[in-house]
Amino acid sequence: MNYIQQAYKGQRELWMFILTTILVAGIFLLNFVVYLFSDPSDLDAAYELMKGLPSSLSLALNLIPFAFLLGLLFLLVKFMHQRSILSLTTARSKVDFGRVFFSFMMIAVFTLGTFFIGYSIDASEIVYQFNFKKFAILFLVSIVLFPFQIGLEEYLFRGYLMQHIGVLVKNKWFPLIFTSILFGIAHSANPEVAAIGFWKMMIFYVGTGLLLGIMTLMDDGLELALGFHLGNNLLASLLITADWTALQTDAIFKSTAEPSMSIVSEILVPVLVVYPIMLMILSKRYGWKNWQERLFGNVSEPPKEDYKIIE
Repeated sequence: MNYIQQAYKGQRELWMFILTTILVAGIFLLNFVVYLFSDPSDLDAAYELMKGLPSSLSLALNLIPFAFLLGLLFLLVKFMHQRSILSLTTARSKVDFGRVFFSFMMIAVFTLGTFFIGYSIDASEIVYQFNFKKFAILFLVSIVLFPFQIGLEEYLFRGYLMQHIGVLVKNKWFPLIFTSILFGIAHSANPEVAAIGFWKMMIFYVGTGLLLGIMTLMDDGLELALGFHLGNNLLASLLITADWTALQTDAIFKSTAEPSMSIVSEILVPVLVVYPIMLMILSKRYGWKNWQERLFGNVSEPPKEDYKIIE
């Protein structure tokens, strides 16, 4: 059984899917509604209010709800859908933490490498602001709470929604594209969207969603997406911050540059060049084959005796 077919191991009535989606994804839908109907000045005022709090406290307050929502998703999958959390995580017989670590290190090495190359070329708009006490608190908050934040996003978008939508529409390409678009929309209320531009950031967010979705379908599990997402968000919190980003922290460095992203070098190059290279690295390491079937194939219910024996 492939990853999407894991949904056949439990109850999957439509009302269960709708209820779970509303209860767990409500925070993301609310973000989009707020972005659509709020006055930009009201959003700016809310961001300024959050800036008045100690940065690590503000970060913790933003991340704690994700822990409760992830727990809620697990409870609904376990007791309403009557499925194991393992089936939501991977098609393998157990979670492969080696994959999580490799993907984490891949994005970490890339992020650190490109940052320090850029820093060595031009550091005029980057301020070194390391404060041991503040950074120690930030590190603790990040290590404890970011796994819940990225866990919710991965288990919801690449996990629950991809599996159940795939079962509903009977193919793999539609849930891959649809959940990637939803992933972008879910981040639409982030302050960098207003600072840099909606369509620029949507290209980046949706492109990242596609990368994580392709990882999941090609590898039949969430492990690579979990590691990549965690590495990306941890370094975004710990390495460098800016006044106009969603993560304003006591990071090691602070960017004083005006909010901007080059459509070519900072959006299209990562999405169209760097991400495919990363997929090729993972493909070589894990022996991915038959890309067309894994990404565009049909989804059919396996014979019941097959997954009864597996369970």
